[in-house]
Amino acid sequence: METASVLLQSRTVPFGFNLKGNQIISCRHFNKQFQSKVCYSQPSLKPIRSASSFSLSPSPLRKTTRTQFLSPLKCSFSNIPSSDSRNPLLEPFKNLSFDSVKSTLSELTPIKIVKWAAIVSLGIAATKWTVNMVFNPFFWMYFSWSWLFWPWFVAVALALYGLYAFRKHSIGEASIVEQLAIVTSVFTWLTLVPPAYFNGYLEGWPFVFFFVYHYFFFFNVSVRKRLYGDYYARPHDPKWDVNPPGWYRLLFCVGIMVGHWLAAFEAPELHRVPGGWSNVGVWILIVVTLLMQYNSTLYLAKYSEKVVVPTAVVQFGPYRWVRHPIYASTMLLFATYCLALRAPLSLLFVVAVCLIYYDQKAKVEEVLMVETFGESYLEYASKVRCKFIPFVY
Repeated sequence: METASVLLQSRTVPFGFNLKGNQIISCRHFNKQFQSKVCYSQPSLKPIRSASSFSLSPSPLRKTTRTQFLSPLKCSFSNIPSSDSRNPLLEPFKNLSFDSVKSTLSELTPIKIVKWAAIVSLGIAATKWTVNMVFNPFFWMYFSWSWLFWPWFVAVALALYGLYAFRKHSIGEASIVEQLAIVTSVFTWLTLVPPAYFNGYLEGWPFVFFFVYHYFFFFNVSVRKRLYGDYYARPHDPKWDVNPPGWYRLLFCVGIMVGHWLAAFEAPELHRVPGGWSNVGVWILIVVTLLMQYNSTLYLAKYSEKVVVPTAVVQFGPYRWVRHPIYASTMLLFATYCLALRAPLSLLFVVAVCLIYYDQKAKVEEVLMVETFGESYLEYASKVRCKFIPFVY
């Protein structure tokens, strides 16, 4: 084994040992330091200029015939604080001074003062309300019952996610899951939240109609799957996207929502809604509604291009009795919900809202149908005089 020379610098007695390769080892005892250079030939003594750090670092390797399996270690220690070790929480206060505070206060305007005062007031009020609620034993009793019968936080979270998905849908970026979330959140706040709010729990018809609404409004999607093999709408002439003005549609949506909440308010407690054979008529109406919606969509798709663009005047299926069976089935669905909850006044309100909205929409559609098909549609309209309700002109 080759011998290595140990060179001394300082009063501290160092030690030496043998290493393979050409490496420089620097050690320091407090403020004393020595350097040992391991080599194969002649030792050398070099003074240490600085003793501010302790480091172990390799020097450039010389060519040897041995294979080196492990790379040399690199480590260092310094007693000088690094600039990266500063506390990020103290950064905003680094340049804080009396002059900066004075300049910030001088830039305040009355509007900013009112705005920040309102924010602080709301924050204090929200904090006070939260603290009082958390320390109120009745809140926890109500929370436990709500958790058992109706998880309100699930409905609120679903509504927020539905709004987010609707925003993406409005710009054409919503996925299938997000479109389903929109529909599910709407039906939750139509059929589940109102009776849960007025009763404190859920049972019976609200659960049934929650799934019936999903099945009903996804018939057009199932028809697309049957015709095209997927669930996506096809591009078509926008002239067939017949809709009343935006404010008119908004009022219709608000009216439907109000009608469902009125039905839950008007209805008796859910456990008092009669069951058994008294509900046979409701089940028959549900089946008729679903069959009418599905057959209307299917017949319209058979005589249409890309589902929504008609290529002929449809006179088969439900179109033999009413000219707009899809709208009629939607009204029947809402009416059946009110009947199931035993809410006759809400039923009249919902039907009135639907008749006003769909009558306006049907007029615009029929004008377009007359422009497209001419006498053939006029002949059909004279033969089928009922718009929505059979035997009601």
